[in-house]
Amino acid sequence: MNEWMNNPQLKNIDPVKMELIHRAAAQTQGKSGRDMVPVMMALITTANKKGIHFTSEEISLILDILKEGKSKEEQEQIDRTIQMVQGLIKKNS
Repeated sequence: MNEWMNNPQLKNIDPVKMELIHRAAAQTQGKSGRDMVPVMMALITTANKKGIHFTSEEISLILDILKEGKSKEEQEQIDRTIQMVQGLIKKNS
């Protein structure tokens, strides 16, 4: 269930960021790509309020983890969702 936590790329991520990632992963487990939008937005909003900013590499890693075990269609939905979220982030920046 939490095999993603053993990903060696996660070892260098700040523990505070990891806690946010853990929460987001728990909330997205078993959800479709479309249902991940509110969770991802909450993750980003919570992080920003705490002065935490994820790098593009960290975001890509998180997305790869979220897509693991999903069907091709769900992975594509996640990609579309992320493009929408990134558009909103850029608009609000």
